[in-house]
Amino acid sequence: MASNNHASSDIENPQQVPLQDSIAGELESLSCISSACSIYRVPERLRHVKERAYTPKVVSIGPLHHGRKGLKAMEEQKKWYLRDFIRRSNPSLGSFIRVVKEKEERLRGCYAERIQFSSDEFVKIILVDAAFIIGVLLRLKFPNDLQDENDCIFNRPWMLQDVWPDMLLLENQLPFFILENLFEHGNVKVSSHGLSIYELSHNFFKDLMHLEETEDKLKTIISSSKKVEHFVDFLRHLHLPDLQQQQKQKGKLQTLTTPSMMELHLAGVGFEVGSSRNLFDLQFNKAKGILKIPKLIICDETEVSVRNLLAFEQCYYRENYINDYVVIMDRLVNSQKDVDLLVKYGIFENRLGDSSEGSFLINKLADGVILDFTEFYFATLCEDLNTYCRASWHKWKANLRQNYFNTPWAIVSVIAGVILLLLTLTQAVCSLISLPSPNSDGKQH
Repeated sequence: MASNNHASSDIENPQQVPLQDSIAGELESLSCISSACSIYRVPERLRHVKERAYTPKVVSIGPLHHGRKGLKAMEEQKKWYLRDFIRRSNPSLGSFIRVVKEKEERLRGCYAERIQFSSDEFVKIILVDAAFIIGVLLRLKFPNDLQDENDCIFNRPWMLQDVWPDMLLLENQLPFFILENLFEHGNVKVSSHGLSIYELSHNFFKDLMHLEETEDKLKTIISSSKKVEHFVDFLRHLHLPDLQQQQKQKGKLQTLTTPSMMELHLAGVGFEVGSSRNLFDLQFNKAKGILKIPKLIICDETEVSVRNLLAFEQCYYRENYINDYVVIMDRLVNSQKDVDLLVKYGIFENRLGDSSEGSFLINKLADGVILDFTEFYFATLCEDLNTYCRASWHKWKANLRQNYFNTPWAIVSVIAGVILLLLTLTQAVCSLISLPSPNSDGKQH
């Protein structure tokens, strides 16, 4: 009965038919978000904090920024890399096109928005950009074999420094599987060393991003059944804590109030450079009062890396490792004095020069984050630091050490003062002992 009334209503309002047909057509043409989606536009709440940290400056990779003004100069250079890649490979250009064409639907599904380029345009973008990335990775690994005087990146001072940060951007990614497919299909002669695209990627970012002690993590990634989505995901995997570390640290956050570095210092906490295995390896030894923090280089590239890792994590993963890391660092670093203290202990290398700029960078990283109090990675660390700082004995001991035993001369002065005090007391006691005692009638003998 209701449907008859609805139909009758449609007939009685023929002027609505064009609008109805238009909306129905739009609803029918909606495409579902693919389960393979892993490349996103950065959420606006993060983007508005620092737009340029998410926007390519020199080179576009993939379709999202293709054709953007200011990036077109690199398009011809990328084609040089494609030509060289084909010349050094066994298959023909048509064979490479076929590889991409066969994966087109899967490739399009990796992007969180509908790609408007035609099939031919899309395949061309992917092929050119993938060959460019593979060429960059190979040239860094085999400079003697592949770099020449005409190289547009490696033969120009500082050009690589302009290019590689763009390769870290979430919106500037290619699915990792197409890099693997084309690299294996190409069988470039220098790759006969048996290196995989994973190893080439690790070699590329290891020195540029100071990823020391990550070889074991690389082996785990290669042997794992879980696939890597793209470079941003690859770098996140390199930073992830191991399972034992995850179980030890995670918990419910009781309070976000955590002492800053200066407050910890005044409470007697000591500082050391922690392991470089991953960003999250912050450890506090309650017995010794020592906080270990992995070394962090404060520079624009670090900011770009962390911001894009954070954006990807919030779009793709449920675990908030990067999110929680920027939150805890924001709590520990509140002022330039905190930065100076971390620099003093070798934990920070501040390449921005100014301590206030370093402090500002760390604090702004946490803008736009989402905090889950029920499962915070550094909950145990926060609780241990708060407990330690509440103990008056630690503050008293720290005050004594920092104000009276902070230099050799201060120690000498304190010791001399103590000796002088003891001598004075000894003299006073001896004087009292040497006094004649009065007899019973009050006369002295």
